[in-house]
Amino acid sequence: MPAAPHSTTATTSPVNPLIREALIEGRTAEDKYEKDGYAVKWTFVNDLELIFVVAYQRILQLTYVDELLAALKTLFVKLFEPFLATFVASLHAISSSKLSSSDPGRIDASWDFAKAFENWDGIFDKLLRGLEDKAAQDRKGRVGKVPRPVIEPSPPSDDLSTVPSQSGSTTIDEEQIARNVQALKNRLRGRGGRVGRRGGGRSDAGSGHESHPGSESDTPKRKHKTKVQRKWGDGAPSESDMASLDFSYEKNGQEGPLDLSALVDNGSMGTRTQDGLYEVKDWEFSHGEDNTDDVISKVIRNSSSQGSKAASGAGSLGALGSLFARLTGSKVLAEDDLKPVLEGMKQHLMKKNVAKDIADKVCEGVGESLVGKKVGGFQTTNAAVRLALSNSLTRILTPKTSTDLLLSIRTKLSSPLPSSQQRMPYSITFVGVNGVGKSTNLSKVCFWLIQNGMRVLIAACDTFRSGAVEQLRVHVRNLSMLGMSGATNSKARVELYERGYGKDAAGIAREAIAYARDNDFDVVLIDTAGRMQDNEPLMRALAKLVAVNNPDKIIFVGEALVGNEAVDQLTKFDRALRDFSASSGGKERGIDGMLVTKWDTVDDKVGAALSMTYVTGQPIIFVGCGQTYTDLRQLRVANVVQAILSD
Repeated sequence: MPAAPHSTTATTSPVNPLIREALIEGRTAEDKYEKDGYAVKWTFVNDLELIFVVAYQRILQLTYVDELLAALKTLFVKLFEPFLATFVASLHAISSSKLSSSDPGRIDASWDFAKAFENWDGIFDKLLRGLEDKAAQDRKGRVGKVPRPVIEPSPPSDDLSTVPSQSGSTTIDEEQIARNVQALKNRLRGRGGRVGRRGGGRSDAGSGHESHPGSESDTPKRKHKTKVQRKWGDGAPSESDMASLDFSYEKNGQEGPLDLSALVDNGSMGTRTQDGLYEVKDWEFSHGEDNTDDVISKVIRNSSSQGSKAASGAGSLGALGSLFARLTGSKVLAEDDLKPVLEGMKQHLMKKNVAKDIADKVCEGVGESLVGKKVGGFQTTNAAVRLALSNSLTRILTPKTSTDLLLSIRTKLSSPLPSSQQRMPYSITFVGVNGVGKSTNLSKVCFWLIQNGMRVLIAACDTFRSGAVEQLRVHVRNLSMLGMSGATNSKARVELYERGYGKDAAGIAREAIAYARDNDFDVVLIDTAGRMQDNEPLMRALAKLVAVNNPDKIIFVGEALVGNEAVDQLTKFDRALRDFSASSGGKERGIDGMLVTKWDTVDDKVGAALSMTYVTGQPIIFVGCGQTYTDLRQLRVANVVQAILSD
């Protein structure tokens, strides 16, 4: 790897985080990577298994970085290709012969890299100076050559209101403007236009007098109709009519019967482990074949045997398989060879509800990993393409952090504390846009926690939406009647903390956490008001709640039905929380995980999971897939990859 064009002062190289956070995770199609004040750009030479990296201080606006990277790649390969090709071939030979781990120095003893590359530093310095001098000359050439703005002459106008008055009388100007406005109205009426009126109306042109803007004749007063009370039937509803329409459980202060079977689905209940822990079910993709490789291989075989018929097939993956057939023969893959295949991949991913930008980057990353690869035979080529796509999706979807939320809760609750300090509850904040199902899925998570023996306090911090507190009150009442076995009383295990509407959400959350601490609750679930990602005042208020209370987890609740919108929502939520929470006096906090709702409505179009994970690098902890408290699932990477690659 060539050195950076400018020396760095960081104690650690930004190249190591680049490898961990971009290359290993499959984010190779990004324009650049930024870390600790440095920007990093890179390019590949796959046939020689090389990665060229340029790192520079982000504050420097270097215009020649792309040119430097391309020149480094060209020069280095041209000068050292024979040496590198021989070295790569020897590595493959050693790998195929299964070199014993007891002989680790065999490679180092055979190759003198210092001697092979001893002239490279001088070449690099000369190239860098040349590009810096060229950039300096370009800057000097631009100094003093700021073009003056060209003021084009305005075309002649017949509007006399633009002509300055010679007498300086403002009265004449106002009268002239009024006449021009009236003339414009008359011309519009002559073309059949209607200015601010409905119906025919009376024309001012034939009224015998001139109308001026603002006069009573030009703006007639409208008679406003008084709003009458809506009546049902022939008369106003009586008290008995209203009572017949009251379907609430509570009437006259008494609770009506509650059907517990409607709150849980026994078929969706999770399972108990040997340790007695309650785990929600895994979401399983049950359509089609069981194995993803079998699916793609079958499509490829069909496309090769049926020829052009497969290319015009209805399935998107069938068309993708026919594109694979173009890569037959022993050859070194070039960009032109992969272009139609990658385009087919992109279209397939977008049909699976993957956001367009993410589909572009995934396919670009797959292409970069294949360009320059030497393959031979039909099956070998198809296997290389299939393996590259499957590996890319798996790397993206594999979480960097643990998805075991219960383990995090139990770890905090069991950690030792000083005798003078009270144990703080584990707090989880649910955020997201309007109408995605935050309150409903918060209640599903609460049911899961109750089944694991936790005492849960729900904080009603949505003080804006009408009915938000009442909705949580109903959920708490229902959950109080569903205990460890699903049908026993657990009123002591869940409670609602609310202070009504119009209050400061951050203050309510702080009071709820203090109340949970004093009353030995294990977990606090904080419900927040839905808000659009572009509403800065509301995002600042949410960041204030995060900064003041420092929750253990911030879970973004999003829909599985959205594609590009999911990326925009999640990106702006994460960025706003990080920026505003730091400016509010707290530490910088972003999204810690996702909960995707309405998962049962998308079948195999599960691309939202790929888009959301790609944007944040954070895991999807749960998915909601129904209307009962048991309709919560956890995702397995293999199942999602299988669904995305299925036909």
